[in-house]
Amino acid sequence: MAALCLLAAMTACNGHSDERLARPAEIDGDAITASLTGEPGDPLRGREVFASRDQGHCVLCHAIDGLEAEFQGNVGPALTGVGTRLTPGQIRLRIADAQMIWPQTLMPSYYRVSGLNQVAAEYQGEPALTARQIEDLVAYLSRLEN
Repeated sequence: MAALCLLAAMTACNGHSDERLARPAEIDGDAITASLTGEPGDPLRGREVFASRDQGHCVLCHAIDGLEAEFQGNVGPALTGVGTRLTPGQIRLRIADAQMIWPQTLMPSYYRVSGLNQVAAEYQGEPALTARQIEDLVAYLSRLEN
C-alpha cells in the first residue's frame, strides 16, 4: 500500500514545478535533479550546516557515524551511507520539501515558503535554508558512504 502511494505521488510530481518552494524547481519523480543555485555545493560547508544549531541543525534528528557532533538524534533515519542509497536529486527534494513525498513526515520542509503552519511573522515567505545551504548539504550527504 505504501509503495502504491509513493508511486502515485511520484507520478503526480513527474515533470512539474513546485510553486510552494522559495524558487520553483522541476520535480522529476522523487527528485529535484537540477541544482537550486545552478552550481554544486561545498561538502565542508554542508557538514557545518548539518551540525550547526544556527543553520540546519539536522543532527538534532539524524545521526552520521564518525561525525564529531554532540547529541546526534534518532528521530529520523541515520544518514550514514545515504550517498549510496539516494541520488543527489533525491536528497535535494527530501531537504527542500520531504512532505511532498511523505505528507505526514515530521521532517520540516526547509525550502518551502507556502502551505506551512505556525510560522512566526518575521519568517513568513522565507525558506528555513537558502538554496546555497541546501546545495552544500546535498554535496556533503551525497559523499557519505557506508
